[in-house]
Amino acid sequence: MREQTIGRWLDDLASGAPAPGGGAVAAMHAAMGAGLVSMVCELTIGRPRYAQHEPTMREVLAQAGECRQRAIDLAEADALAFTGVTDAYRLPKATEEERTARSAAIQAALAQAADVPLRTAVLAAEILELARKIRPGANVNVLSDVAVAAVSARAAMQAAAVNVAVNRASMTDVVARARLETELARISDEVAAAEKFIEELA
Repeated sequence: MREQTIGRWLDDLASGAPAPGGGAVAAMHAAMGAGLVSMVCELTIGRPRYAQHEPTMREVLAQAGECRQRAIDLAEADALAFTGVTDAYRLPKATEEERTARSAAIQAALAQAADVPLRTAVLAAEILELARKIRPGANVNVLSDVAVAAVSARAAMQAAAVNVAVNRASMTDVVARARLETELARISDEVAAAEKFIEELA
């Protein structure tokens, strides 16, 4: 997807193809949030009024660029993970042996499909923290973009949580389900923190 135009990617999203889907959208929300953090840093660096904040801005600029690339990687990984699930469901099930193998493959694929949005939510929380970090020294003319970066990070977390929950619902491993339930609670806390930060910027 790195080589696609936005228009082409949106066409793919709107098509009848199962991927890209919601997990990729979650990751792209994170990518856009990271992009806005970078933009705010770029529009703050080099301006005398904000000279004392320049070291922070330069540090965050590098981190936000890395986050953006990771988000794109996760969007691609989500499509692959979803394909893994659909492929597992298509496995033969005529014999008991085939049914056992198919069930194991489905569970492994679901675990992978839940892991990708989970990583997206973790990344989105990192991006939210970067937005918090630059808020005190950001160019006042682009403070609204700090807020939108936080909104994008929040959307990424919420969308990722939906995808984690959907995959968790079909998992049979009790331990794995419990772990994901804990992670979903953590994401909920991060979303609440994001909402508080956004309100402070409004």
